[in-house]
Amino acid sequence: MSDSTQKSALLEQLEENLVKLTLTIEAAPFEDALNRAYLKNRGKISLPGFRKGRAPRKMIEMQFGKEVFYEDALDFAFPDAFEAAIKEHGLDVVSAPSVDIEGGEDGGAIIYAEVYTKPVVEIEDYAGIEYTQPDVEVADEEVNAEIDREREKNSRIHSVTDRAAEDSDIVVIDFEGFVDDVAFPGGSAEKFELTLGSKSFIPGFEDQIIGKNIGDAFDVDVTFPEEYHAEELAGKPAVFKVVLHEIKHKEVPEADDSFAQEVSEFDTLDEYKADIKAKIAKRKADMADRDIENQLLKGLSERISLDVPKPMIDTESDRILRDFANRVQSQGMDFGRYMEMMGMDVNGLRAMYAEQAKQNVLSRLALEAIIKKEGLEASEEEYEQELDRLSEAYSIEKDKLVETIGEDEKEAIKEDVKAKKALDMIKAAAVAVEKKDEEEASEENDES
Repeated sequence: MSDSTQKSALLEQLEENLVKLTLTIEAAPFEDALNRAYLKNRGKISLPGFRKGRAPRKMIEMQFGKEVFYEDALDFAFPDAFEAAIKEHGLDVVSAPSVDIEGGEDGGAIIYAEVYTKPVVEIEDYAGIEYTQPDVEVADEEVNAEIDREREKNSRIHSVTDRAAEDSDIVVIDFEGFVDDVAFPGGSAEKFELTLGSKSFIPGFEDQIIGKNIGDAFDVDVTFPEEYHAEELAGKPAVFKVVLHEIKHKEVPEADDSFAQEVSEFDTLDEYKADIKAKIAKRKADMADRDIENQLLKGLSERISLDVPKPMIDTESDRILRDFANRVQSQGMDFGRYMEMMGMDVNGLRAMYAEQAKQNVLSRLALEAIIKKEGLEASEEEYEQELDRLSEAYSIEKDKLVETIGEDEKEAIKEDVKAKKALDMIKAAAVAVEKKDEEEASEENDES
């Protein structure tokens, strides 16, 4: 909107990060906006004596009031005027505006827009933030657990016909449960697979199948636990009539050189273990780096005295929620169904993420303050290096990645580069401290 159509916008500071803009729209452009609003809506309006959509604007305004088209006129009169006002006052807005309109002098309009602005953050000192170094040692048990998982993945199931059921066997059974000689709901199944020793059934049930043979029909006597989820069964003795149809044995391969050769590119188990240990160490080191960064960002944000505007927290909460939904859906589960299963709703999740969102916003504002304080920039070489990292992380050719990047995305990547440089400066000035044990931390909490 040109200067001839809008007077200079008035700015009023309502709260620390909330401002009110008063925009004056001259008569000519506002008349144009009203007429466009009329043309948009006339097909929905009927007046006696006129065919639907044919009633003149003046007649509609006489019938419903001259403000009838004001709200829709905002769609045409407000955006350009708002952008001009933001530029005029150099505002960095962080929320959609709350807008009201009223008629002005000589056929014009006055628009009132309340909007939140980004807080101004000053970081005087970011040196000496304390952090504890997470444990990155890899224990033999962790390596063995990884190998055991791989052994389980490569196990084979064999049918057993020449012996009775043993612990760890998989049995296929029919069963029906009775309490006081009456079958109870949910207490029966056919061709049910049960791993003996898994403790997935009532205590004592699996033990009484051990020693039985294929084709055996027998009773299993058990007592439901006192804390059993079905109150009508809790603490009561029960009899299950069981028929054993099939016995299977899981053959788990031994952890030896042959196993290593089968599941990896290594010739010996020791080489395979060394590779697993290196990968676990890399994973733990990466996690430790993220942990330290989070500690430093939290410590940095604690040096800021700031009320974060609620719209910024809401926006960040929504971003976290979208990322969470994408992770759930990437695992092949409908997000709505997942929330039903977990007994959650969107509002509850958003509230749960509010504190994390606030911390993220504070951290970002603090990093931006350091970027400004230190005059950090992202060179083209650093930008290209970040593209290389993203290309590798998302398994996409760099040329194809570049094709998807617009100017806004390019600027966002450069901002990320600058944020990483700022974080590196914080790390360089940080102080590692000994991790307190649980007893010492508890004593400090009691004193505070």
